[in-house]
Amino acid sequence: MSEFYDIGIIGGGIQGCGLAQAAAAAGYRTVVFEREALAQGTSSKSSKLIHGGLRYLESGQLGLVRQSLYERELLIRNAPQLVQHIPFYIPIYKQTSRRRWQLFVGLSLYAALGNFKPHACFRRVPPVEWADLDGLQTRDLQAVYQYWDAQTDDAKLTRAVMQSAQKLGASLLCPATVERIDYQSGEYYVAYAHGRTSGIARCVMLINAAGPWVDQVHSLIKPACEFPKIELVQGTHLLVRQMAPKGVYYVESPSDRRAVFVMPWYGQTLIGTTEQVYHGDPAQVQPTEHEVDYLRSIAHHYFPHLDNTLVQQFAGLRVLPKGEQSIFNRPRDTVVHIMPTLPGYVALIGGKLTGYRATAQKVLQMLKPGLRTRMPVADTRELKLEPVKGDAAIMTIK
Repeated sequence: MSEFYDIGIIGGGIQGCGLAQAAAAAGYRTVVFEREALAQGTSSKSSKLIHGGLRYLESGQLGLVRQSLYERELLIRNAPQLVQHIPFYIPIYKQTSRRRWQLFVGLSLYAALGNFKPHACFRRVPPVEWADLDGLQTRDLQAVYQYWDAQTDDAKLTRAVMQSAQKLGASLLCPATVERIDYQSGEYYVAYAHGRTSGIARCVMLINAAGPWVDQVHSLIKPACEFPKIELVQGTHLLVRQMAPKGVYYVESPSDRRAVFVMPWYGQTLIGTTEQVYHGDPAQVQPTEHEVDYLRSIAHHYFPHLDNTLVQQFAGLRVLPKGEQSIFNRPRDTVVHIMPTLPGYVALIGGKLTGYRATAQKVLQMLKPGLRTRMPVADTRELKLEPVKGDAAIMTIK
């Protein structure tokens, strides 16, 4: 015997949970299959930031930045216990690749894309205040700009979104291993194991939101069809004993000019991230010695007195379409891949934490023509997100 769903979603990260919330809010019978635990993979190993993506302006991704800033403000309004504004500081030194005028232009555009709301404003920090910037290196320092973005606990946010989806009627099977997917007579038959039981779910539409496992899940579908080539990109973060800084420092690696964040995290300091292609089992990803040394050296360069005693280290995986551009310069838009030979099936490649709701709405609009008409029960722009019971709210950062 099988259960029927309008939409089946494989993957319980932020993208899968966001899709479940959007689908349930639109009135669709929805189920999520998660193999281990919500936010077990990339969605608990991000930089914990809800932001517009200031650096994406350099590559002309204005639409992505505008959308992300809009989504940031929705989250701050709808999830105040989970998402909070936080100041960002960008120091400019003699050796920094971007000059003062470039930062001024970039931040002005960032403010304009944020509709010049109070937290879209920025300022130049006067030298008299530099001594209060958490021990920031002042030798050769020429200017410091301060603007606003936001911070969250990514895992807690993911669980809160799934909780919202469940309140709207979505089902969650977790832990549940998807063993086989058969496309027959216009429906997807998802065979799964859930604890000591097994079952088959019939789904009109199927969404592959498995993150680093997206191609592995795709290989379970019969009839088989080719999947686009992807790359897994490892990003490592370090949590060190240093007392939390007053905000997020957006600094530049002296060796390769990559952007790195030094930020507060539950009373201590989080440093990240790296970017290097990963080959291997996504479940086995671990920080490398090179990454640890790289991040420590950057933090020490800008904060010479930093206590960089290691408390924790973790690595997550981004999924990017394979391309010729350097990893750092590739677009960060979510790629929604459609298979012409598998109607009603989409696979998500990549995606930003900040834009999960917008991505879900986009996917739902694509799938809507093939679904039965349902009566919407909520608007995701208005849904409040509460921490799951047992998840404390994030610490207020002052």
